[in-house]
Amino acid sequence: MKPKNQILTRMYMVLTLLSVVPLFVLAQMGWIVLTEGSELKARGQNQARSTVEIPAMRGSILDRSGRALAINTARYDVALDPTIDGFEQKSAMFYRKFADLTGMSESRLRTTVAERYSPQYVMLYRGLDEMQRETVEEWDVPGLILSPRFARRYNYGTTAAHVLGHIDTDGTGRSGVELQYDDFLTGEPGWHAVKRDRRGRIKAFVGGTVVKPKHGQNVVLTIDLVRQAALEDELARGVKESGAKWGTAIAMDPNTGAILAMANVPTYDPNHPGRATSARRRNRSITDQFEPGSTFKLVGAAAAVEQDIVSLEDSVETGEGWAVFHGYTMKDVKAYGTISFAEVLSKSSNVGMAKTATRIDEGIFYQYARNLGFGQPTWIDLPGEVGGTLKKPANWSRTSLTSMSIGYEVSVTPIQLLAAYSALANGGLLVQPHVVKERRSVTGERLWTQRPDSIRRALKPSTTDALRPAFEKTVETGTATAAQVSGLEIAGKTGTALKVSGGKYSGDQARASFVGFFPADDPKIALLVIVGEPETSMYGGAVAAPIFQNIARRWVGTFPEVVDHIVAESDTASADVERMTAPSQTSPPTVQARLADASGDTMPDLRGLTTRDAVHWLQKHGVDVRLFGQGLVQKQSPQPGEPLPSTAMVTGE
Repeated sequence: MKPKNQILTRMYMVLTLLSVVPLFVLAQMGWIVLTEGSELKARGQNQARSTVEIPAMRGSILDRSGRALAINTARYDVALDPTIDGFEQKSAMFYRKFADLTGMSESRLRTTVAERYSPQYVMLYRGLDEMQRETVEEWDVPGLILSPRFARRYNYGTTAAHVLGHIDTDGTGRSGVELQYDDFLTGEPGWHAVKRDRRGRIKAFVGGTVVKPKHGQNVVLTIDLVRQAALEDELARGVKESGAKWGTAIAMDPNTGAILAMANVPTYDPNHPGRATSARRRNRSITDQFEPGSTFKLVGAAAAVEQDIVSLEDSVETGEGWAVFHGYTMKDVKAYGTISFAEVLSKSSNVGMAKTATRIDEGIFYQYARNLGFGQPTWIDLPGEVGGTLKKPANWSRTSLTSMSIGYEVSVTPIQLLAAYSALANGGLLVQPHVVKERRSVTGERLWTQRPDSIRRALKPSTTDALRPAFEKTVETGTATAAQVSGLEIAGKTGTALKVSGGKYSGDQARASFVGFFPADDPKIALLVIVGEPETSMYGGAVAAPIFQNIARRWVGTFPEVVDHIVAESDTASADVERMTAPSQTSPPTVQARLADASGDTMPDLRGLTTRDAVHWLQKHGVDVRLFGQGLVQKQSPQPGEPLPSTAMVTGE
């Protein structure tokens, strides 16, 4: 065959084969349609469907009275599809009004749209509030996309910041209650079905599945906003006046472990956590360890009394105010000579406590320290707590026992120290501190309630009964007279501990503290104040005790049972004063008639009333009371006739 014919033959064969291929493909497609058509159709429909998440609302954090401390606010992100029909006609109006609404420049908006990466989508603004969203929707601009999201707001700024904590940009708790209870606060997002075209654009899916989100639970704290604010105010003032670098204060119900207030100075605003340093965000109440100084004398005193080594009336020789123990010289502030063991505590004699401690077995001393909660966490429901440092006797030196008896060679946290003194206050039980009272559903249904729990019995009731008068004497005539509040019996202990700097104790840097409880014979509040590196004085009685006093004064009127306690003790004296005072000033019928005529909308004239009657009337009308003194009311604020306030001040004789 000629070459030309060979080429033509091969070409016809190839063309014939190529013409058969489409027929083969069509046959194969027909076979697939007949045998697998239904299944492939279902797959295609599924691929065209998608879901869009419906965010869950994070639960709120409330104070014990139901005031909202941390809430969610709705925010909206604004995006645009400028290819939608009708946008171009309204674009000029939209750019102008949106620039005025958000503060963005009109030229910037136009540039953002012109230089968009995606032809059909561009993000314009994040975080419109509800009113701004309504305004934008009224413009009826085609192509606008409003996407809802939730933002966290802390209504009272820095108040209770270290208890509340904060969240990150993803809405996850990063510290405080926000972190500890994140699983309960977060909730579960829902979703709804949508359709996507071949270009990925979302379209409505009529009749598509909708799964509603499960919103997070609300958390109710044991803290009261008014008391918390008062405590923070007095702590900040005290730190400033003493020239200190920092301060910490915690108040707790010694019988249940409920934290009534907790604060640190300096603090931060959880609405803007990134603006604060890590030091400001740190909750010193549970994370910082320090040598407690004389406040730790509770351990040695409890061990000595309960083991019958000494009684409060026994004499202790403190000599000229100094003594040498294993080559280490220990000093008192001044020479006390021979004093009772009760005075060793009230005068805070280091020599007297060290001499007493030498009679206590090392293992027993260590066990009492452990029983009172030192060297271990309190298990408070806040993240980041440390357990402190308490060496075992096997690791002690010859001076460890005497040093630890006055609060050195041991590290504690503020919350540990307060828990130990709460055991002294409540009859010997070491209670577990907690800041959350209960959890509720978004509709208010109570889901869980905290059950106060005790960790162990640390001391016998007879021991606490024997020790308490010595700690009362500390406030009455000892080192903490600056903590006194008229009409209120307070028990407590001062502490001063030098700070370690460069491997040795610094003579001019200290931590001054006072921890106490009141009323002393029926404690309702245990309160700790620690001031770091004060400049005016290093002693707890001079720096921390006055802060304690100011807090206690402002708090007393917020506890009716404490007010009744004070008034009950002063009834006899008040009656005597009333009988001796001129009838025009104190005549009960005249005063009671004046109070009976009060409208309830304005402040009545309380002068001449007993403090109990005045406090009772004000609290009955929803007014928080700050009570100073006892007996008959001499001063009041606001003055008679002014609008009834939320908080009033009453001063007795």
